[in-house]
Amino acid sequence: MAPTPKSKPKPKPKSKPKPKPKPKPGSSSPDGSAFLKPGTAVEVSSDDEGFRGSWYSGTIIRRLANERLLVEYDNLMAEENGSKRLREILGLRHLRPLPPPDTLRDFKFGDEVDAFHNDGWWEGHITEAHENDTFAVYFRASREQLVFPKDQLRLHREWLNHNWDPPIQEPQKQDEEILLAPNVERQESMDVKEDEIGIGKWVEVSSDEDGFGGAWFSATVVEVMGNGKFLVEYKNLLADDDSHLLREEVDALHIRPYPSDIYVADRFRLLDEVDALYNDGWWVGVISKVLPDSKYIVYFRSSNEELEFEHKQLRLHQDWISGKWIMPSKVWMNETIA
Repeated sequence: MAPTPKSKPKPKPKSKPKPKPKPKPGSSSPDGSAFLKPGTAVEVSSDDEGFRGSWYSGTIIRRLANERLLVEYDNLMAEENGSKRLREILGLRHLRPLPPPDTLRDFKFGDEVDAFHNDGWWEGHITEAHENDTFAVYFRASREQLVFPKDQLRLHREWLNHNWDPPIQEPQKQDEEILLAPNVERQESMDVKEDEIGIGKWVEVSSDEDGFGGAWFSATVVEVMGNGKFLVEYKNLLADDDSHLLREEVDALHIRPYPSDIYVADRFRLLDEVDALYNDGWWVGVISKVLPDSKYIVYFRSSNEELEFEHKQLRLHQDWISGKWIMPSKVWMNETIA
């Protein structure tokens, strides 16, 4: 019911603890603030497979014990083809206020956006701007690209420390209605081609396994198996008995060339989208605070948590799309910081 990955083999478990960033004191997450009152309209995220990276609108019905809330969705039903709206009990970290609607916004290549699809808002970034005021949006979670009209897009924002980031700048209307699901055109999935990956090449490999979402691990191609499949040997992950490096068969949706190096001589900036080296993998996050001595706080959207890193443990985030590296968030971040 949303942009989801094509059918693919599930990666084998890796012989490492799940490298989910652990919370630090002061992590930015919603607490029992004023907006979490019964009757308040909110947006809801989910950790369920196929729903990560999406937000669905709903209404808080009542508060429960242990910082939980009962929420009724606006557009999701309790049963398929039913008329009763779905209700769920959710923790605070899955809720945020409704973002004020954007007005008079011109989107362009590189903008990080939310696209309204199948009754929810899905995080992606614009890879093509068409003449008819439609835009191709690439979804990192599913490695797919869909085309949306302008009125089905909004600038992507994070709810951090009870403020929208980037901040709202335009005048906002208060009577906007929930958008209906758009008609979208599916384009070719953004996978790697076999002629771009050869035996002995350094690559990076991702996984859909729970706890590994948003991470890329270094590996070497051992064999090109055909039909979009590769045998790789990880650089730092060991087999179950710890006697040798882990080898694994992966498909084209989960492998990419090793990223080109973009040297940052001075400092990363607030809101830079980066990869952070953690537990032998590179995890995508956003610089939420710049500290003295070339240190940074990085916010991880997948876990709604923050960790501190040194300069040498970070690199600018890039995505491999249509055979080239692009930096999806660079355009809007530069405008916000300027």
